[in-house]
Amino acid sequence: MSKFIIQGGSKLSGTIEVKGAKNLALKIIPASILSSSPITITNLPNIEDVNKSLELIESLGGKVERSSNSCTIDTSNIKNAKLDNHLAGQFRASIMFTAPLLARFGKVEFPHPGGCVLGAGGRPIDLFLDGFAAFGAKISLNERSYIIEAPILVGCEFFFNIVSVTATESMLMCACLAKGTTTLKNCAMEPEIIALANYLTEMGVKISGIGSPTMIIEGITNINAGVFDVIPDRIEAGTFAIMAALTKSNIKITNCNPKHLEILLNIFKKQEIVFETADTSIEIFPTETIKPYGIKTHEYPGFPTDLQPPFTLLATQANGTTLVHETIYDQRLLFTDMLNHMGADIITFDPHRVRVTGPTKLYGHKLISPDLRAGITLILAGLIATGTTQIDNIYQVDRGYENIDQRLKALGANITRVE
Repeated sequence: MSKFIIQGGSKLSGTIEVKGAKNLALKIIPASILSSSPITITNLPNIEDVNKSLELIESLGGKVERSSNSCTIDTSNIKNAKLDNHLAGQFRASIMFTAPLLARFGKVEFPHPGGCVLGAGGRPIDLFLDGFAAFGAKISLNERSYIIEAPILVGCEFFFNIVSVTATESMLMCACLAKGTTTLKNCAMEPEIIALANYLTEMGVKISGIGSPTMIIEGITNINAGVFDVIPDRIEAGTFAIMAALTKSNIKITNCNPKHLEILLNIFKKQEIVFETADTSIEIFPTETIKPYGIKTHEYPGFPTDLQPPFTLLATQANGTTLVHETIYDQRLLFTDMLNHMGADIITFDPHRVRVTGPTKLYGHKLISPDLRAGITLILAGLIATGTTQIDNIYQVDRGYENIDQRLKALGANITRVE
């Protein structure tokens, strides 16, 4: 199993480019099933979860032609609506294949999706099942799989009891080929959802309320396909911005959209972290003293749960006490034990709240990456720690960050991948 060896303390500087958004790439790939025409996807991140998603397309009978950061998908020959149990069980985003398969073929069979295990019950899919049922689908379960059947999806009014990005996107895809009008209420409003909805609109679907809590979709019988350019990954951009602040470095982050990170940048102002923004870039300047600022994660445009782990690490270097309140996942703060092993002063109140006191000096340690966002945070911790940090199970990091070791090396980081 691969691991990272990091020698901390190197000064970083330079420019780093943000790749395409993981959380959008993993939605547009299955969305290709909605149309029998080929789709070309550009600015596609070259990461493990994308590789698995494209493998799943091929296992269904689709054809994929790929270069490093783009691909063309032809789903015209897909006849099988049963997801491969082994492939689908490896990554959480496999759940996104269920809605387009159901919408196009009237049936889908799939195992419980895999990936990071965060939240009570391993991130249950009840909200998806409730949504499918609202469209008129029948749901059954055998020993290994869910079976969803709906020869005709019928437009409906559906209220999301929990604001969910993936459930919003799934019901949006169902609605595109459903008969009649669908009204989705309490929708998530992430930029990735807006990008997907805008693309579907360009392909012929009538959608109103894009970017708001209520979307109204007029179903059509056939969806066109074209070229889809994946927007920049706002979580990656935010992670790099926090990295620059942590390492007190001058780093310019390019190919990003600062408007997607308004909450983080506003907090940077409160912390007196110096930065400048342009239309597609953020430049962070060295800040010697960082002020503490408490956060509470929330759906967009609130503070992203995916940026909470690196921000919690940043709090260990702030001059004072920070309260971090994680409202989305009840296991996302478990990684703070590893930071304490490195010398951090973090007290856990309950599964959702910790108090971080800083600044504290961190020391290299042997660690295991528990999930994607904690994994990148441990890498950042290794960059500022004294001594050597070893991080095992880096597959979790490769799932979402393209060639992260080489990109950090280009900034001056002393990081080595050991196979």
